[in-house]
Amino acid sequence: MINMRSFLVVSYEALQFFLFCLPRYKFLNKVKAFFLRLNGSIVGRRVVFYPGIWIAPGRKLVLEDDVDIALGVLITSSGGVEIGARSLIGYRAQIISANHKIPKNRGRIFGSGHDKAKVTIGRDVWIGANCVILPGVTIGEGAVVAAGSVVNKDIEPYTIVGGIPAKKLKDRD
Repeated sequence: MINMRSFLVVSYEALQFFLFCLPRYKFLNKVKAFFLRLNGSIVGRRVVFYPGIWIAPGRKLVLEDDVDIALGVLITSSGGVEIGARSLIGYRAQIISANHKIPKNRGRIFGSGHDKAKVTIGRDVWIGANCVILPGVTIGEGAVVAAGSVVNKDIEPYTIVGGIPAKKLKDRD
């Protein structure tokens, strides 16, 4: 007998995968935004979704106007994700708002649940390619995160950070 819940989840994922593989034509960006709104997201105007994006589960997600999400970006939104207006999310960046719990007393990891924490990305932020943004992080307005960085702490507004873990390189002019 087929597990109905599992069937629905996999079917939803297949639909999302297909939809977000489509090109970033203006009309298709509107369809993608509509799909996310059906899942509880708040999506502003003129948001651009490149092909190959994975956003799960879609609820607790806020994308303000003119956000640009590049090819291959992964966003897990169960802990909450807000991305400010005019922010650029680079190729294959990962914005993660939940992690698996590590159980005490050497308990089984499988089925132990998740720790969730909101990720907030301010307005006019540039997240470089292949960055990883971890749960609970706030990236201030106008900040720049260099490609390949792992952000595990808050980033001040108008700073440039880079590295693993990301550290302040300098202030923006």
